[in-house]
Amino acid sequence: MSREEPPITTAEIRQRAYELWDRNHRPEGLEIQFWLLAERELKAERTAWMQQQQADSTPKR
Repeated sequence: MSREEPPITTAEIRQRAYELWDRNHRPEGLEIQFWLLAERELKAERTAWMQQQQADSTPKR
């Protein structure tokens, strides 16, 4: 059984991008880079979470 990943919202990306920007001392002119990094991180986390959910729901032998 394959489940589709829940979509990542713009609000989630915005929040993560802000956190990354803030942790990196708020550099100017890197908004797009932080946005893209936030998207990649969230997608990787979501994929790992989905894989774990599928592994947990697989019957054990």
